[in-house]
Amino acid sequence: MNGDNEKNGNKNRNSGTLQPGEELAALNETPTTPYDPHAHRNIEHPTTNTETLIHILKGCLGTGILAMPDAFKNSGLIVGTVGTLLIGYLCTYCLIVLVRCQYEICKRVRKPIISYPDTMKYALLQGPPYLRFAANLSAPIVDGFLIIYQLGICCVYTVFIGESIKQVVDSLGFQMDTRIYMLMCLPPLVAITLIRNLKLLAPFSQAANFAMFAGLGILLYYIFQDFQKGPKVEDVGPPMRYTLFIGTTLFALEAVGVVLALENNMKTPKSFGGVTGVLSQGMGFVVVLYVLMGFVGYFKYGKCVQGSITLNIPQDALLAKIVKVIFAFAIYITYALQCYVPVDIIWTFYMKERFAKRENTLMIQYCLRIVCVIVTFLLAVAIPYLSLFISLFGALCLSALGLAFPALIEICILYPNNFGRWKYILIKNIILIIIGVFAGALGTGLAINDIVKEFNKVPTNETMKCEV
Repeated sequence: MNGDNEKNGNKNRNSGTLQPGEELAALNETPTTPYDPHAHRNIEHPTTNTETLIHILKGCLGTGILAMPDAFKNSGLIVGTVGTLLIGYLCTYCLIVLVRCQYEICKRVRKPIISYPDTMKYALLQGPPYLRFAANLSAPIVDGFLIIYQLGICCVYTVFIGESIKQVVDSLGFQMDTRIYMLMCLPPLVAITLIRNLKLLAPFSQAANFAMFAGLGILLYYIFQDFQKGPKVEDVGPPMRYTLFIGTTLFALEAVGVVLALENNMKTPKSFGGVTGVLSQGMGFVVVLYVLMGFVGYFKYGKCVQGSITLNIPQDALLAKIVKVIFAFAIYITYALQCYVPVDIIWTFYMKERFAKRENTLMIQYCLRIVCVIVTFLLAVAIPYLSLFISLFGALCLSALGLAFPALIEICILYPNNFGRWKYILIKNIILIIIGVFAGALGTGLAINDIVKEFNKVPTNETMKCEV
């Protein structure tokens, strides 16, 4: 979080019901002096461009990249390559739009920093009159999507850690259900989530970064060993599976909360956006890496590729066991960082005002953290299907947070007469909103349908052959 600046930018959300007429009047006032939000930011430890670039790579390189070969299985090699590049461009473009709109709103309301939910609220207050009624509802809605998404990430991480440990232990001759390993991981997950000061996790996070890149190097080593086309590799997959591909790729590439936090903490935030900005550089590298991993992983294993590519490499080799432990460690450390976001949103905006003056405030915060971990654990145990989890949360949340909402915000900011010649900006944003809604609705429905099918599926000889 951003210290006092972030708190000052969000304090209106804790002060009761907003009055849209008053807010709208304030937004429409012509300022007597120009205001530059960047000049008024008081950041204790601002990050350089290089540090921000490193953090972007860290925020985008998680379990999503390990699921890219499975995403290509749903789309095919050609569609997967073109689709990943296109989705990467759309994600980057929408993030740049969101940052630009956030900066514009900061200038209008004369605040150095505002949150994503407040960006949506202020935008709706300045947009078409028939949307202004939703201003007070927009912040909880955006918060809800952020909370669901972040807890969804934690569910995916829980499943991933359990499956990775199972593969290592199974190779030693001990056979147990994945849910047992997830249960064994529950106390350590609770313990690391109880750490309220994220600075204490910084050295571990840095080690996790190195571990992630080392693990990717080992994965590529195994993939390129005896590199040849796998079983039933398709150039163009069945169209009905494209939404699962989109959901998985969105989950892998999109990092809305991380990106906004990084921009808010930069020493030179003007260098963040733009065609050659820090965000474009980082996302460009990430997209190329994701295409590489998705293409070669699916090409090698074909229909037998699993939800995480780490589950396809040999179980008996020592190096393979090491890479699974490496990724399990990296994701375990990252779990605390991901869980911090929903805990902070729930506590700061929905619980703090009610419980802050009690003597047992600290205990209540700890209970909230424990409850969040248990909720993610129960969901992971109930639906232990990694690839479907990724597709579900990617389609459900990120199609809105990463595509539809930024487009809607820009429409409101530019309303009514700043949409360019032939109103091309308005047309472009309407298309993005349609894509986001369509991908979210259809992708969520298909992911839930596939989860139901998984519960009723009887393994076939072909399936069992792939699992050997």
